Amino acid sequence: MPNSINSSDYGKALAVGRPPNIVKLFPNSQALIVSGKFIDRALSAKGQAIAMAANGRNSFVIRGALKAAQKANSAIMIEIARSEGGASAYCAVNFWNLARQVDAICNELKITIPVAIHADHYGIKKPEDIEPARIEIPTIFEAGVTSIAVDASHLPDDQNLLASIALNPYIPQWAGLETEVGEIKGKTGLSTKEEALFLIQGLNAHDIFPDWIALNNGTTHGIEASGQGIQIPLTREIHDALKPYQLSGAQHGTSGNNSDRLRKIAGVTRTTKANVATALQMISWGLEVNDYGNAMMDDNGNFIKVADEGVTEEMWAEMSAYAENAGIKGGNYKKLNLPFENKLLGQSQAIRDRMANRVETFIYNMLVNVFNAQDTASLAIDAIIKANSYDPGPKVSRIENPDEWTEEKIITRASLIDSDKGEAGDFDD
Repeated sequence: MPNSINSSDYGKALAVGRPPNIVKLFPNSQALIVSGKFIDRALSAKGQAIAMAANGRNSFVIRGALKAAQKANSAIMIEIARSEGGASAYCAVNFWNLARQVDAICNELKITIPVAIHADHYGIKKPEDIEPARIEIPTIFEAGVTSIAVDASHLPDDQNLLASIALNPYIPQWAGLETEVGEIKGKTGLSTKEEALFLIQGLNAHDIFPDWIALNNGTTHGIEASGQGIQIPLTREIHDALKPYQLSGAQHGTSGNNSDRLRKIAGVTRTTKANVATALQMISWGLEVNDYGNAMMDDNGNFIKVADEGVTEEMWAEMSAYAENAGIKGGNYKKLNLPFENKLLGQSQAIRDRMANRVETFIYNMLVNVFNAQDTASLAIDAIIKANSYDPGPKVSRIENPDEWTEEKIITRASLIDSDKGEAGDFDD
């Protein structure tokens, strides 16, 4: 059984570790919502360990994830992506209410592990997206976000870097920061060492020091069908090349990778954060999921509902009928989140509990038996107390010469990179 957190240490961390936006929003809260930087520091301190970034597409996933992390004494991140929870959301959980849900559940259940609120895949798909982002990004921090992934990986390498530089002034320096090179789309458009170095060196020259980098290392979002999965040697090669910049890896698309592969990514790469999304949604609904995190289907191509698990059989029949009428299939069942959240909240206490408990069981197993994340909550609290602040500061200082990374030189440098962005398509989450 994992160790528990000393109450005195928890009190010290609570007093100094909550960022200003969290203190302002929840002045009387006992929830330890912290910068994503502390999550990374804790997992790095343990070594060969990964924090789950549990994608809270519904409130039952959030509840189950927090309960599992408490049981495992594990630091955790709760996240939502822009496509899921932004201005054009398909989930009721969004950038502006996620922190409020987490804070409420933590106080209700007396959760004492450190939690970061992560805005995942804040996508910039064209240069024109930058100006409205200057307005919107501050609003999500005002709403309690403590970590963000600026994802301009859809763009050419020079525009990816320039977009990240342009938006950095709108992100608090204390916040966790993730950057991305290579859009997550499976076996095509795999990231390269050259692309990753270009992005991180250019950011470093501008005094921007990300905590994580996400790669296209062979995975997809949603239901993994290719069997390609995480390309571990590629991931390790890129992480090793970035070692001077003290970057950690963020693994996207974990659904579709079995436990052995995920243990190996923890063991031989610098990954400290792994997103888990589609599997948790399916589990909360009561669908049968294999070790790869993929929802199983019967011979007719329909998801398999486990009796007396997740939602009621009547509710699942209604959800399935809605999907069929709307032409929703496979991974696009994610589009059921928004129209059904309130209906799911209107189920009996017993049904709501079993939805969250099923998520808790799955996540606890991953935290303890796959990600090696148990007892990292204590390490995060140690880091907060040592820093005596909500901001541990960057892990590295400037290495690169800013004179060599002007906009003109960035464009020239990018033109020399042999880059394959892969197939076109919608790869947002």
